[in-house]
Amino acid sequence: MNNLFDVKDTISKRVSVRNYTSQSINEETIINIKNFIQNLSNPFNVKVKYHFLNFNDTQQPQKLGTYGVIKGASQYIGASIKLEPYSLEALGYEMEVLILYLAHLGLGTCWLGGTFDRKGFSKVMNIESDEMFPAITPIGYAQPTRHVTEIAMRKIINADKRKPWDQLFFLNDFNTSLRQNTANDYAFALEMIRLGPSASNKQPWRIVIENNNFHFFEYKEPGYSQVFPYDIQRIDIGIAAAHFDLAMKEVGINGQFSFDLNPFSELPLNMYYAFTWVRESI
Repeated sequence: MNNLFDVKDTISKRVSVRNYTSQSINEETIINIKNFIQNLSNPFNVKVKYHFLNFNDTQQPQKLGTYGVIKGASQYIGASIKLEPYSLEALGYEMEVLILYLAHLGLGTCWLGGTFDRKGFSKVMNIESDEMFPAITPIGYAQPTRHVTEIAMRKIINADKRKPWDQLFFLNDFNTSLRQNTANDYAFALEMIRLGPSASNKQPWRIVIENNNFHFFEYKEPGYSQVFPYDIQRIDIGIAAAHFDLAMKEVGINGQFSFDLNPFSELPLNMYYAFTWVRESI
């Protein structure tokens, strides 16, 4: 799926950019981005549609807003889906791969799920009435300094902090935390998950390793997704799946996703099974 960028380097250096220069993206780069999108896929067999917007091509850019979150951006990519099982995870998976590719190209991006004028962007981007429009990202070149709103937002959500291993990864059950120095072949891929972006930096992913099965769970923050018509944290689980899958492939470990291997009859409060990644026989 990926031989265009170094996974560790790209994930490690990617940051959310909310303040952009006026420098435009040249046409050759836009063509390369569109070609990359045409080859995107996801393990959930769900169609994700992408939509480009350049404010210079619309007659009423002033009506499209991001509530002060994004400054200076004139180009955006949005993603839409039909509501079906695993559609949100599929969008998270594919769009994160795209965002990493854009970072590889030297372009800034920022996941936007709630802080954009969804109705206005939907109209200009021609989102169909039966489609969900969960996320967009600006694309462009980062200003050397952050604006005041961005600094405040990053401080509020602790944007540069990540949960420790013992809160995210487990061995056989949720009572036994997995330590990084005992993860062996899997340490790299799990660390790439840990570094992943998520809505409000909630990091809702939890992984239980059972033999060669990696069971992905979502810890649903109580009340967090109630302001959305969908569970936004399922997109985060798709992001985690993308980081894991890319990292495993980079180190030559193959496997596939399965969706009915939940090993537990009971789960901790607010914990929900998502899917399982099964390593191929060695």
